[in-house]
Amino acid sequence: MLGHLWGFLYSNYLRFWLKWVLRLLTRKCELQRLLDGYRAGARRTLSIGNNGVPGQVLRNAVRVEEAEVEKCVRDVMKEKKIEQKDTRFKTNLHISLLQISGYKKLYLNVENLRKVPYDSDNEEHEEQLIELWNLLMPHENLKARISKQWCDIGFQGDDPKTDFRGMGLLGLVNLVYFSKHYTDEARQILSRSNHPKLG
Repeated sequence: MLGHLWGFLYSNYLRFWLKWVLRLLTRKCELQRLLDGYRAGARRTLSIGNNGVPGQVLRNAVRVEEAEVEKCVRDVMKEKKIEQKDTRFKTNLHISLLQISGYKKLYLNVENLRKVPYDSDNEEHEEQLIELWNLLMPHENLKARISKQWCDIGFQGDDPKTDFRGMGLLGLVNLVYFSKHYTDEARQILSRSNHPKLG
């Protein structure tokens, strides 16, 4: 009960006055303090997206595409009355907005790849599947596309395409990437999973 009361009082009354006092003392707006308060990286970028910084321009800023970032930075500086010569703020905001835009683009790309079902008639899909086999089992030839051998590398049945239902093509792409770039580790994991006691 007290927590809800405090939250209500803080968000509706105290926060405004606290921000006002901090602005008088530091001569910086909340956004400037956020960007100055963190080192470059994800934590600083998250502070912009998660702190609910008020203002329509700022709400739009975290939704912009990469090509619109520069204009958006100028708009934010104008709305917040931040001098254009404050190059540190300008650079930090620009980098953070580019990161937010990049994260959103990455999320959409990954989600779109996850939605692509594995298609055994697609030559590229089949090539990736065979590449996975060759990376994990270089000394053993695959006898047929549909074979019990797939169980040796962790698939549930004779046809590995049925194991990609939930993750779609993303599952296969991740397995191939890991097996290609971390071959020793992938083979070690496979060996351990087949161990009679540890696996």
